[in-house]
Parts: sequence; structure tokens; C-alpha cells
Amino acid sequence: MDFYGVNGYLEAKEGKRDELLSYLLEASSEMESIDTCYAYIVSTVPDNQNAVHVFEVWKDEASHKASLELEIFRQLIIKAQPIISGMQDYPNLTVKGGKANF
Repeated sequence: MDFYGVNGYLEAKEGKRDELLSYLLEASSEMESIDTCYAYIVSTVPDNQNAVHVFEVWKDEASHKASLELEIFRQLIIKAQPIISGMQDYPNLTVKGGKANF
């Protein structure tokens, strides 16, 4: 079975990376209750002090899109938008398998 993967990074305004990181980590805790989200991994980027990388694995694209409409995530997006200076999306992925457990 194939899964839907999202892979990219967000660039925070200068000095705002930790604030952006906190919003994304809050989102990752909320993902615990969404059974169609199999992985939501948030990382910093060592050679870019303003970037936060996010890798997600979902049951399918529809599940990912539906999550963006949930109130908790809409509120986090609203809080994060003013401190984001850019985004880079890598190609979405067709995930064949793997493991995520923290």
C-alpha cells in the first residue's frame, strides 16, 4: 500500500526559528490523535539557522488536506504565518514504507 508524503521546509524571519519550531512541535503533538497521520517529523537545519524541515506521512492526500481544516491546525497556521519568510516544498512523495516512532 502506498502512502502520501509531504517534505519541505519553512524559513522563519530572522530570530524567529525557535518560535516557528514551537508551533510545529505543538502541531506534532496534536497529530498523535489523528490516526491517518503516520509520521510528522520536525527538524532544524544545521546550516540554515532560520529553517525548519517538516516530513509527513499520511494515509492519503485527502487525509492531509482534511487535517489543514481542523480548528487546532488552522489556529497554529494563523499564529505561524506572520513569522514565515519563505517556504520550499520538495516533490511530494509516494511513501512505500519505513518507521517513525519517538
